[in-house]
Amino acid sequence: MPALIAVDAGTTGVRAFAVDGEGRPCGLSYRELTQHFPRPGWVEHDPEEIWTAVQTTLAALAGRLADDGVAVAAVGITNQRETVVAWDRRTGRPLHQALVWQDRRTADRCDALREAGHEPAVRAATGLVLDPYFSATKMEWLLSEGGIDPRNPDLALGTVDAWVAWNLTGGPDGGVFVTDPSNASRTLLYDIRSLSWSQELCDLFGVPVGVLPEVRPSSGRIGLCDPARAGGVAAPLSGIAGDQQAALFGHACFTPGMTKNTYGTGSFVLMNVGPKMPPPAAGLLTTVAWTLGDGTTAYALEGAVFVTGAAIQWLRDGLGIIGSAAETGPLAASVPDTEGVFLVPAFTGMGSPYWDPHARGALLGLTRTVGRAHLARAAVEAMAHQTRDVVEAMQAVGGTAISELRADGGAAVMDLLCQFQADLLGVPVRRPTVTETTALGATYLAGLAEGVWSTPDELGGYWLLEAEFIPTMGRKDADRRQDAWRRAVDRARAFGT
Repeated sequence: MPALIAVDAGTTGVRAFAVDGEGRPCGLSYRELTQHFPRPGWVEHDPEEIWTAVQTTLAALAGRLADDGVAVAAVGITNQRETVVAWDRRTGRPLHQALVWQDRRTADRCDALREAGHEPAVRAATGLVLDPYFSATKMEWLLSEGGIDPRNPDLALGTVDAWVAWNLTGGPDGGVFVTDPSNASRTLLYDIRSLSWSQELCDLFGVPVGVLPEVRPSSGRIGLCDPARAGGVAAPLSGIAGDQQAALFGHACFTPGMTKNTYGTGSFVLMNVGPKMPPPAAGLLTTVAWTLGDGTTAYALEGAVFVTGAAIQWLRDGLGIIGSAAETGPLAASVPDTEGVFLVPAFTGMGSPYWDPHARGALLGLTRTVGRAHLARAAVEAMAHQTRDVVEAMQAVGGTAISELRADGGAAVMDLLCQFQADLLGVPVRRPTVTETTALGATYLAGLAEGVWSTPDELGGYWLLEAEFIPTMGRKDADRRQDAWRRAVDRARAFGT
């Protein structure tokens, strides 16, 4: 039985992940990425390091599959979204460090655009808000402050998927310069009504349309991987989706109303809302979930929380109170509560439903008896509090309550987090047996394109429950805790004004 491989180019690392024809994992290789913080609020990656990590992990995984006599049927890409890479298509060299989705250097520019009255038109076309989170002002900065000449005929500006796909399919020697609607819809340059780049928006941000990639379906053959560049893999590249939309697909959330949350570097709650674009919703984003090879498109409501798992990294790298991320769950569970401590991890502003780029992190409620375990638990509970804020905003827009939350991502392995999340939401949280749901979704999209599976419905049976967490906390207690959290958020936002 052939395997399908996902290249998952995430924020903190790159993984190559393989599944068989029944969606069962059959191999994984991982490499961490260096995070660069040249100034407060600035976050960068080295594009060459990303590509090297792709090559290294692909080669390691493909080698193990070959040793087992397993062929590769197709490759899919999933990626950190909004992060911008600029490179020269003639030489293949990056022209600047990649500006990561967390980067806030263009906050003032977004404020100016908003004050000039551009947000309603931008929101209507893109489903997004004017925030430095998205790609357009990053691209604008690279073309103005970053020293990149927009007149360069070989200039390529794209998200990480475009950089990886171009390299996998040949790079300077005929690489295919493409993206998909799920990634394009995160740039502030893509009209999600017409499913095309918007000349009006490109003019607003000073980004020439000609430097942007061609938009192809999320599921469909893009080209063939060059084995000399792709770790020996010569299979077709047949799927692309931004990480959160890929996770929604990997969770088999094919029916409108189905909702998932990925607890990764940030947390991203997505709800499938079907084939029609809904009107803009306060505090939330509207995004393209995917477009399949038959032309069908699904949209999603999204709540984007900027910092959840990244707060665990901060405990490890910034404070040094844990030696590894794996220590967080046991340490947090060693105390019954936070002793009233709240961590608002607004290290790079706040996303949904607040959209406040000027908010700053806050640690509140400290007393002399608070120790490292309480801080760890506060970081874990902050993930759940932020998720409830987003889910309540979604329910207000849709008018109906969600019946369950499907959970994945690195932090979802913590039973403490999943139980506290169920308690705060008052609905079951369901964790699948395969928590690499982002990569799983990319393999599904690639496999559909190559006929490994015939329809999305066929994939629904592969989603298997590993653990279900039923609410045990009373609603009054849950509401009281959430109210206290929101008071902490108010203080974090006030500090940044």
